[in-house]
Amino acid sequence: MATATEHRTHGSHTHTHGAGCGHVAIPHGDHTDFAHDGHVHRVHEDHVDECAPAGHVAHDSHDHQHGEGCGHVAVPHEDHVDYVHDGHRHAAHEGHWDDH
Repeated sequence: MATATEHRTHGSHTHTHGAGCGHVAIPHGDHTDFAHDGHVHRVHEDHVDECAPAGHVAHDSHDHQHGEGCGHVAVPHEDHVDYVHDGHRHAAHEGHWDDH
């Protein structure tokens, strides 16, 4: 399931993300995100963007309950935790899971 993302540039980001940079790499659709300082970065052309969905994207038909010990990578993201699952990140939201 592909989702459109906002183009929110992460200003003043001097670190270069890539293999071996020291941050958790998360496969996400057609690119790789990097967990860094409580948010998720995406390398985009000559800068880094915050990788965030454009609008609210509910992940329908998701019966699995993410949480401690669920078997998926937990990634701190702003004020919540995302879980890496099937090439995207899930976040709990008002009784359902969102696609991040």
